[in-house]
Amino acid sequence: MSDLLHVGCPHCKKMNRVPAQRLSDGPKCGACKGALAEGAVAELSDAEMPGYTGKSDLPVLVDFWARGWGPCKAMAPEFQSAAKSWRGQVAFAKVNTEQAQQASARFGIRSIPTLILFRNGKEIARQSGAMQASQLTAWLRTQLG
Repeated sequence: MSDLLHVGCPHCKKMNRVPAQRLSDGPKCGACKGALAEGAVAELSDAEMPGYTGKSDLPVLVDFWARGWGPCKAMAPEFQSAAKSWRGQVAFAKVNTEQAQQASARFGIRSIPTLILFRNGKEIARQSGAMQASQLTAWLRTQLG
């Protein structure tokens, strides 16, 4: 019997059970039929964040950002690029601090962009400041071993 992983859909945010060895086969969401492991970035609200980060068997990297902030704009394509590189290994998500104020307050976001890496719903690492995709990848490798 294969090991099943809980993987959040970046499109509809529903959790899906996927055999670990099938993550590289392009699994689809059972609810919306969107691709689960293509490297898409989920956009999370206050209500969606706890379930998405807490129920995923994959580590979840969340970018806390704001729309009009220059460093956040500069980092957005880098974050997307890193998401594609880590598809099937790490789930990537964004939280707009202007809209999701409860999540921002809960995690004490004082500067943006701030990245928080979650495993089983718990924060395991944090990094503030814009990064290039290569820097983000190096940081993730350090954090995940």
